[in-house]
Amino acid sequence: MKKFLILTAVLFAAMMVSSNVHAMNAEEIMKKSQASFLYPGADLKARVMMKLISKGGQERVREMMMLRKNYGQPGGEQKYFMYFFQPADVRNMTFMVYKYPGKDADRWLFVPAINMVRRIAAQDKRSSFVGSDFTYEDISGRNLDDDTHAVVKEEKIGDHDCTVIKSTPKAAEMEYSYKLSWIDKTTFLPIKEEYYDKKSELYRVFSADEIKDVKGHPTITKRSMKNLLSGHMTEVSFLKADYNVGIEDSLFTERYLKQPPKRWIE
Repeated sequence: MKKFLILTAVLFAAMMVSSNVHAMNAEEIMKKSQASFLYPGADLKARVMMKLISKGGQERVREMMMLRKNYGQPGGEQKYFMYFFQPADVRNMTFMVYKYPGKDADRWLFVPAINMVRRIAAQDKRSSFVGSDFTYEDISGRNLDDDTHAVVKEEKIGDHDCTVIKSTPKAAEMEYSYKLSWIDKTTFLPIKEEYYDKKSELYRVFSADEIKDVKGHPTITKRSMKNLLSGHMTEVSFLKADYNVGIEDSLFTERYLKQPPKRWIE
């Protein structure tokens, strides 16, 4: 009888979890996805390798250090700092983002060749990030309130049971008409994203190619973005990643855009 009661309790708990997941609406799923993908840990330090691959297979490599710190709850204020090691034409270049809930992020780029800090205008957030197939907005994330979200279906990708969410931009000036996201039901990470143009034709695809556990956080350590129109693709790999490393607030200043502290870029 005791074993029967324990088994019944376990089955009931599993049913409740399943019911809760199923009951979540599209906005709640996307919020959990944003928290899992962009906000794990209090902060993040990652050595990043970016490969730009042409249609013919030629590769260009960019290597950088990415530092990110959260302020408050997932979906709240967040700051990013990136330092480029190679190639020579971007060496010592830095990029900084102040992300705010409910409004456009502030973005700055320091270009050492001209010794100038350039503010990136809000309308440029969909521009290519250092020649890659990722945009500036892809790097730091898009405000969820800028889109309407709807559950389309459930589908399995490999070993991942996913909920497929359709996100439609509220602003008509966006270059895509909608995006489909395959969100893993367990980790809530985006396993795949498809971007459709104004003619509802698929033109850009994001893929989570490798997921590892880093300090208890499921982390996409290898991802790719492919432009189906040009045949160009960008692969991004985390060579090293660590959470909760104690990044100071003072790092995210214009002073350190020009002279980053060695302890954070080594």
